[in-house]
Amino acid sequence: MGGEQEQPEPQTATGKLVGRSIDEFVHQLRGFTDRARSVAGAVPARLHLPALPSPPGAMSAAQVSAIAQTVRAQRESISAIRAQLDAFDQQLGVFERILDPLVEWSGTWAQLEKAVGDFVRPNNGEGGRAPEA
Repeated sequence: MGGEQEQPEPQTATGKLVGRSIDEFVHQLRGFTDRARSVAGAVPARLHLPALPSPPGAMSAAQVSAIAQTVRAQRESISAIRAQLDAFDQQLGVFERILDPLVEWSGTWAQLEKAVGDFVRPNNGEGGRAPEA
């Protein structure tokens, strides 16, 4: 039983030692912060320091969400523009296929007019008008 009584005393001594070291640490930490505050309070009076920009991590969740929505909307807009350009390209392709026969037909018609024009409009100096009967 005598050995059992000795065990609480070292724990208490150790507990007191740990408690005292924690108290000293807290006291030193408070002293350090008080000195740091006094130095920090004195610096702006002597020296004008520029304001530092807020770090990127300081953006709020709402700001980041707004940026993400804007990027998403711009990408969707680009997709819509691509779809419109594809549709326009298809329309131009159809229009081009329609124009090819018309170009050929108008060339043939111009040759026919030139060949027949000599019979219908004699060159008599009246500006190409046919003689009146």
